[in-house]
Amino acid sequence: MKLHTAAILLLFWLGVFTVHTVKGNASSQPMRKFSCVKLSTKQWNIRNFVNYEKQQVPIDAIMFITAGGIRICVSPNQKWVQAAIKRIDENRPAKRK
Repeated sequence: MKLHTAAILLLFWLGVFTVHTVKGNASSQPMRKFSCVKLSTKQWNIRNFVNYEKQQVPIDAIMFITAGGIRICVSPNQKWVQAAIKRIDENRPAKRK
């Protein structure tokens, strides 16, 4: 009887540990709210962009964000895209140590 009770308790705690571990791993991964699936071929005015996000899945892209919150997906391989990223990075306040 004691062995039976111990086995049930062991299975219960393994189940709790497994559920907690799976839940913790899934919730620790950031979920993207927006994702690029199509790229714009137009060259945009880089002064309109205030931020950007790099994306590799489902496609390799840069998502620029305007002051108004509009998101524009473009190919990261274009020269004007690299210039825009550099401009945004230079305009960000320096991180304090």
